[in-house]
Amino acid sequence: MNPPRKTVCDTRRVSDPHPNHQLITTFYEAFARRDAEAMAACYHADVKFSDPVFTDLRGQLAGDMWRMLCERGKDLEVEFSKVTADDDTGSAHWDASYTFAATGRKVLNRIDASFRFKDGLVIEHRDDFPLYKWTRMALGPAGVLLGWTPMVQGKIRKQARQQLDKYSAKRA
Repeated sequence: MNPPRKTVCDTRRVSDPHPNHQLITTFYEAFARRDAEAMAACYHADVKFSDPVFTDLRGQLAGDMWRMLCERGKDLEVEFSKVTADDDTGSAHWDASYTFAATGRKVLNRIDASFRFKDGLVIEHRDDFPLYKWTRMALGPAGVLLGWTPMVQGKIRKQARQQLDKYSAKRA
């Protein structure tokens, strides 16, 4: 059995001269291929990730979230646009289309991302999207009726974190 290979974040393919623009583009190109190792390689070891579901992931756990989502997203399609970046910060818009496994319902999640950089890698990544809109698509009528409530949103966060912790423990 071969030892696991170290994946590096290869940013050479993009023509934009700013390396952080290239870094974001490389990240989303890898996501579109469902190459979570290449995505995680774009992250600094001390990365902090947050979104409305995974509110505070740090380090390896952030990479494991992408690994889990890429592995489980059998019909996941990702498109990205509006990439901007400078020496310190960056942003992008991305759309994820997939079937939510728990209900079998199709979801089209439209997400705005912001980034901060350190040592040529992403040190902070925040994704923003309306969680209530997501619950309506993913949960159907129950999401329409109750998806806006703190109780339902808290349950979604708790279940997602439990799944991630279980996934991450298996990788350890």
